Amino acid sequence: MSDSQGTEKQSTAPANSNQAKVPGRTAGFTLMTLMILLAGFWLQNSGNLSDGSADASLSQLSGNLTGFNADAWYLPADDMLGFVEIPAGEFIMGSNPALDNMAYENERWSPTRRQGSVDLPAYYISRYEVTVAQFNAYKIATSKNTTAGAENVSGNFPIMNVTWAEAVEYSRWLEEQMKASNLTPSAIRQLLNDGASVTLPTEPEWEKAARGTDGRIFPWGSEPSSQFANFGGTEIASVGSKPCPSCSYGLSDMSGNVWEFTRSPLQDYPYTTEDDFDDLGSDPIWVMRGGAYSDQINNVRAALRGGVDPGVRSPTIGFRLVVSTR
Repeated sequence: MSDSQGTEKQSTAPANSNQAKVPGRTAGFTLMTLMILLAGFWLQNSGNLSDGSADASLSQLSGNLTGFNADAWYLPADDMLGFVEIPAGEFIMGSNPALDNMAYENERWSPTRRQGSVDLPAYYISRYEVTVAQFNAYKIATSKNTTAGAENVSGNFPIMNVTWAEAVEYSRWLEEQMKASNLTPSAIRQLLNDGASVTLPTEPEWEKAARGTDGRIFPWGSEPSSQFANFGGTEIASVGSKPCPSCSYGLSDMSGNVWEFTRSPLQDYPYTTEDDFDDLGSDPIWVMRGGAYSDQINNVRAALRGGVDPGVRSPTIGFRLVVSTR
């Protein structure tokens, strides 16, 4: 498996801080007077300037991205802002080695059963992995100081080098924006008003979205293919660069590109909802799913379970979001 599939421990360098230069004390009276006048003019117009500056900074960082809405936190420019409904109901979770000879033992449901059935209420999941542009919008709005991301990566690439905690912080920020905005689709706003959250998916929410209800091995079916996913290579790709119309619910990059955080701690099956709330004070290892661009075919199966320490930053790990009542 790739380095990102086990428990990873990596040190994180502190973000660089830029110190402003202090003016010298030898400026003449005239120059000082001019500076005071200019400062007064700036303060009088600071409201307009600050808004414009933030917009300019975000535009500079993220560019003009086709298919994404700059006015809606750079979410996809469709009627649902890129969120896809996953209907309520049961699905098959885990792996049966008789059907999938690449299955790992931690995908086994119990000592007596290979697979289990999980019943989920309806929820929405993002069609794409969270992008650099979307995370930049959050960083600028909150003045977040983080090393998440990568240099010279376009805004439509998945955010990477992000910690689990930062992914959760981003989801909470986006939830507040969507609750307050008239751009939020009415169905999602109603869910949020009724107590749903914008958050990371649980293990079963992620797996159902990836494999559907027919127990497929990969999001597109049961046969290996490089047509619909970015894996087995050396380079990350922009989100949705390999369309997968045959994938469950039409989602992109559920296999490959970057591993995706979930909000489920790594525990043995059988899965229960209580698993997501037990022993969270003991620095859990969080489940991640989907594999990355550098993984081989066995690590991009829909039932594969990886684990990651919450403080790890990796160029192979990102995330996507759900709107969920769980």
